[in-house]
Amino acid sequence: MEEKSNLTAERSLEIIRESIERSQRTINKNSAIPLIWWGACVVVFSLFIAYLWKNHGGPAWNMLWAVLWLIGYAGNWLIDKRRERVPTTFVGKTIGHVWATFGVFCCGVGMIFGFIGCGMLPMELIMHKVYIFGCITSVISLCFGMGTTITGLVIRNHVIQVCGLVAGIGGFFGALHFSAHAQLYVMAVVALIGLIVPGVTILLQNQK
Repeated sequence: MEEKSNLTAERSLEIIRESIERSQRTINKNSAIPLIWWGACVVVFSLFIAYLWKNHGGPAWNMLWAVLWLIGYAGNWLIDKRRERVPTTFVGKTIGHVWATFGVFCCGVGMIFGFIGCGMLPMELIMHKVYIFGCITSVISLCFGMGTTITGLVIRNHVIQVCGLVAGIGGFFGALHFSAHAQLYVMAVVALIGLIVPGVTILLQNQK
């Protein structure tokens, strides 16, 4: 009787483990399109804002990061409706919280710099100090890489982990060599390496 009870307990643990692994595989598969979508949005908006900043009015165009947030989440909502469903798990919720926090912080910073550029916030001296002593794009790139790396660790995907490290560390030091609108070109490269490349890699792995 005791032996049968032990077998039942072992079988239950095995079922739980298989369920967790199946959930992780599904989350991994479902993450491909959102990664590509958000990466494409960041690349397009980075290049577009850099162009407007350089030719038509300066850093005030950073306000467009708020538009990116709206478009990104609208597209992500449509993607969620079509992808394979998976029960709500700690893994999925953790990934969602990581990127939601990243989005709120980075979008907020971009909007603040947009207000500064518009003259709505009289903080020219503070903005100058931020650019001199702490490149904001470097900080955002580092956070970007951390978010991608954490996602890769949670779903146990080594490609995403490596891309996150390269994008975060490379973007942090790369942005220090540029100023003003040119930093947004670095942001575009960070999004390409940290989001689009992992998303495409996952798609190719799933096709195989």
